[in-house]
Amino acid sequence: MPSVYNWQLGRPMEFPYQEKHPQRQFAFVFNINRCIACQTCTMACKSTWTFGRGQEHMWWNNVETKPYGGYPKNWDAKILGMLEAANPGAQRWSASPKSDQAPYGRFDGKTIFEAAAGQVGPDGPKRAIGYLPTEEEWAGPNVFEDHALHAKGGSGGSGGSGGSDTVLPEHKVWFFYLARLCNHCTYPACLAACPRLAIYKRPEDGVVLIDQTRCHGYQRCVEACPYKKSMFRPSTGTSEKCIACYPRLEGRDPVTSPNGEPAETSCMTSCPGKIRLQGLVAVEPDGEWTHDPSNPIYYLVRERKVALPIYPQFGTEPNGFYIPPRWVPRPYLEQMFGPGVRSAIEQYVCPDRELLAVMQLFRTTQQIIFRYKIEKGPKVAEIEVTMPDGSSKTQEIFNDTVTGYNKFDQPAVRITVEEPMFERPAHVGLNSI
Repeated sequence: MPSVYNWQLGRPMEFPYQEKHPQRQFAFVFNINRCIACQTCTMACKSTWTFGRGQEHMWWNNVETKPYGGYPKNWDAKILGMLEAANPGAQRWSASPKSDQAPYGRFDGKTIFEAAAGQVGPDGPKRAIGYLPTEEEWAGPNVFEDHALHAKGGSGGSGGSGGSDTVLPEHKVWFFYLARLCNHCTYPACLAACPRLAIYKRPEDGVVLIDQTRCHGYQRCVEACPYKKSMFRPSTGTSEKCIACYPRLEGRDPVTSPNGEPAETSCMTSCPGKIRLQGLVAVEPDGEWTHDPSNPIYYLVRERKVALPIYPQFGTEPNGFYIPPRWVPRPYLEQMFGPGVRSAIEQYVCPDRELLAVMQLFRTTQQIIFRYKIEKGPKVAEIEVTMPDGSSKTQEIFNDTVTGYNKFDQPAVRITVEEPMFERPAHVGLNSI
């Protein structure tokens, strides 16, 4: 296989195709500290794209409860188990020094592409390890929802809804919600595995699509995608997946883009928990993100590293990033998001002035924000914050104003750190509703 550079792993890796990158890359940040699993995003996507015959099991966007939930069931545990079996005891991050080209250090274990070496499938050598979920695994998108416990006597997540072997104290019982959609990876496993060359990345925004005229329904993409976001539609005999609402990205939605402004996807704009921020980042010919700290996605991912990729060890270089939940045991989070977890949570628990201002931009406008600008305001508070290590830190809060600008450098949103309060009059008339 050719060698490509994966900045999330901090090293070159094997991939079936030569380096080739889009001009911009669709990317998003989810703050899962805020997610309440209301499933509004899930239903927004479902009612827009997957309401037809044969799409009943298709949830391009879903929210699952971790550690024991998942759709399809146990998708991540299975892939992690396959990687461990292919490279026993070696799926680890080294202590290599961090740099711009290796912001999390170096992952020395095998990726899903490297672990497939020597394996042969029905149509030739495998390009990525994977598996096809069963009908039972596709059947329940909300299995173990709001569930911190596993079946009594079980090892976690594979049993039914019976008793629990978890014991008090209760504060040690934990779970969190993980919102997911296609990560539109830089090195997509679905694309690598397709024998029909039906899957491609758009050069203008890096969105990964399936050409329905070329797809013959072999399901190699379903098997290879470690996140299981490529799905087979039996009524048409082809595979389908999230298309990142690309008409909105192109500014062709007359509601969200009256003047041709690129807009966020349907799932993003519907989020009442304000956990989502979507953007487009410029990409250099070698795959490196163009240095642009005024872009909020770049700032959160590359400048501050407060948002981390999901399962970077798979090797696909996903473009979906997450601010980790602060109450979850660190080893679990480090397995899911890599070794940058502790630093990310420390910054999130007590954000500095600029980070706090940027985080106000989450879910404030339907237009994609290409850059932001902060106007400094007065100091309004000082609070004592308990840090993850138990120490105390004083946080100064300033009522700064942050403005987000769209593709045409026009203001799309303007918001202050301290939200204004409005007092209703003491005597009001009858409610007209």
